Amino acid sequence: MKQLPIPSVTSRYWAFRGGLDQVSPSISVSPSVCRASSNVEVGPTGALTTAKGYERFDGRAKPSDATYSILSATITGSYSLGNTLTGATSSATGVIIAATSNSFVLTKIAGTFQSGESLTIGGSPVATSTSTDQRGAASTMALNATYQNLAADKYRADIAVVPGAGAVLGVWKFNGVSYAIRNNVGETAAVLHKSTSSGWTAVALGRELAFTSGGTVQISVGNTITGATSGATAVITKVILTSGTWAGGDAAGRLIFASQTGTFQSENLNVGASLNVATIAGNSTANTLAPSGRYEFVTHTFGGSAATAAMYGVSGTHKAFEFDGTVFSFIHTGMTTDTPKHIAVHRKHLFLSFGASVQHSGIGDPHAWSVVLGAAELAAGETVTGFLQQPGAQSSDSLAIFTRNTTLVLYGTSSSDWNLTTFNPEAGAIEWTMQYIYQGVYLDDRGITPMSTSQSYGNFQSADMSANVRPFIESVRATAVASCVVREKNQYRIFFSGGAALYVTFAGNKVAGLMPMSLSHPVACICSMEAGTGQEEIFFGSTDGYVYQMESGTSQDGDPIDWYAELAYNHFGSPRQLKTWRKAVVEVSGEGYASFFIGYSMAYGSIDIPQGDATAILAPLSVSRWDDFTWDAFFWDGQSLMPAERDLDGTSENVSLVFSGSSDEYQSMTLNGAIVDFTSRRALR
Repeated sequence: MKQLPIPSVTSRYWAFRGGLDQVSPSISVSPSVCRASSNVEVGPTGALTTAKGYERFDGRAKPSDATYSILSATITGSYSLGNTLTGATSSATGVIIAATSNSFVLTKIAGTFQSGESLTIGGSPVATSTSTDQRGAASTMALNATYQNLAADKYRADIAVVPGAGAVLGVWKFNGVSYAIRNNVGETAAVLHKSTSSGWTAVALGRELAFTSGGTVQISVGNTITGATSGATAVITKVILTSGTWAGGDAAGRLIFASQTGTFQSENLNVGASLNVATIAGNSTANTLAPSGRYEFVTHTFGGSAATAAMYGVSGTHKAFEFDGTVFSFIHTGMTTDTPKHIAVHRKHLFLSFGASVQHSGIGDPHAWSVVLGAAELAAGETVTGFLQQPGAQSSDSLAIFTRNTTLVLYGTSSSDWNLTTFNPEAGAIEWTMQYIYQGVYLDDRGITPMSTSQSYGNFQSADMSANVRPFIESVRATAVASCVVREKNQYRIFFSGGAALYVTFAGNKVAGLMPMSLSHPVACICSMEAGTGQEEIFFGSTDGYVYQMESGTSQDGDPIDWYAELAYNHFGSPRQLKTWRKAVVEVSGEGYASFFIGYSMAYGSIDIPQGDATAILAPLSVSRWDDFTWDAFFWDGQSLMPAERDLDGTSENVSLVFSGSSDEYQSMTLNGAIVDFTSRRALR
């Protein structure tokens, strides 16, 4: 009897690349892309990466930096999670976050517990220690992830909202300090806060006093001024000269100081033995921020040295301002309604927008707004929605000026040779969406648009780099509220009011993929900048009054990260040939223990055949380096790259793999691709 040949098994590699594609026909779409996804991004290598977490921030210890220790003990008394355990001999303390029959799991440990000492809660003995506390010594990787998460939860509870009411109106980082602005409780004013080791602290904005008739005795920082009649005094922290000169005896401007003693009145000012050095019309005024608005910031050094760096801000509700970390001062432009909304620095000028008017200061002086000093006004034609610096050579950089329907570009070096040109008369940008990553990128009516393409193609569909996710863009475009770049990932991120976001990853100046995100806490404002160490930091203010740090932690501030990615159907080169599916071996990489699900769908999800269920996969990923670990606080069997196997069962012309997960304790991981085994069958009839 003739023996029939055994069907051969074919193995094919399936790379996961390209992001989400919601519009291409299934038969023509690349099988490397996703047909549906959430909270999965295209990583720097182009592969699918589950989203990193974010956590609340106020300057105190970060939840993700929390550690735990295990203290073996003979437990004889009662306790509750959250109790503080104290060593009777060592006086060491720790908060109980978990326990077994013979040990406590502690965090917030102060001191070192000793073996054999009595352990008390509120002065009452509850156990006797049988070891010293062992840092990060969970018996399994899964338990380690759980204990780390419990410790993070304990630290998270300490971090507070920015004091006040309503959403966070602005967030920025300057000279290593994070700042946030929020309305006060009565919403009668906005308040600037800074992060400290004990949380958010309100920043005193000081006072301002206008003067005229400044004589040849110059008032300087550190001088004490005295009212010639009132006797009121103040120590000067900043002098702003707006016209005239001290040498000419006609100096006029404003004096800034932190506080005063007494009440100034219409009088002359004395400085020490120098009398009548300037004239004032009345008492100083307290610097206060009008409520609400939306804050936009830049950091710049107009003085030419790091010591003179300052942050500059606008809100659309009050004057622009300058703050160097100590001294706050308003910028008076002379506008009747002096409430600029957008801000930029270009060619040593401070640029502000007032509706359709673009105005800039004199060269090198953000407080100089006289034409004589180089200030000028440019007409944009309609309401300005933002600025975007366009890098170039020293003599060729330019400033893009956006309105809702047009794009303008300003060339030149100063008011003596400005050349404002129309870059695109039919395409503009939505507020808060402009960023620079390899080129200018922004959101317009047609989608996410690069400036180079906009110039080439105008206001047509071909200018849209987000065409593959057009249904998503159309559903959220009207709610765009913020954007940022993530330098370490080559990403442009745009956020929408309901918590939706879109992450666009670039490979060079080409789009590697676009992926939608869903955040538990909607972004109201955001900033992304490099710290002094070169490390990137991203902070966003939310509608709940908290400031959150992105790319930090394993959760959405304690909420689980729910994610999924459904790949396009793959026919492996033969769309009309049946195949019996055998196995998928998925390459997974990461630096932390994870668990997720792999499912699959066949024949375009046909209801005529049984579909694959979701199977749980354990991924014991970790990274331990010989020169960077704590003994007994790492796992010998950890690996950063592993195959995750999943049996497949069924026959169809194509297959789609479906990945999903939900956790508040697992690190981000990357799905690089899969080797799929199958046996070819007959052609479809």
